[in-house]
Amino acid sequence: MAFSSGGGDGHDKVNATINIVPLVDVMLVLLIIFMVTAPLMAHKVKVDLPQANLDERPDTAPPAPPLTVAITSNGTLYLNDQPVTMDLLDSTLAVEAQKTPQPPVNVRGDATTPYRIVNEVVNLAQAKGMRKVGFVSAREKN
Repeated sequence: MAFSSGGGDGHDKVNATINIVPLVDVMLVLLIIFMVTAPLMAHKVKVDLPQANLDERPDTAPPAPPLTVAITSNGTLYLNDQPVTMDLLDSTLAVEAQKTPQPPVNVRGDATTPYRIVNEVVNLAQAKGMRKVGFVSAREKN
């Protein structure tokens, strides 16, 4: 009982045909998986969603102009380009937090301003109830 691994003439021939049996097996398994999971994708609960009517919009107040807090490198505070103290900023933010709609607070810090001062201003604004506190920076130059 001898097995031949190639041709008897000494030249090995490579079988270059594609064996599609494993491919068919994988495709049949995927078909069965999709057939089992397809009924599960149907929504069982019927929900009547509300219809949006864009013709009638409720009257809303226009957005409030933002409060800009500028901090110089030596720690001087400016609220909307007017110099203020920390106490005056505290009371102003407390009043502005009660307004509806609430104005956003934009914090502009100098590049050399200590982070401690910027952090104090942001924490003060959040403690007074300001929901939108953001930072202003210069646009990156290409």
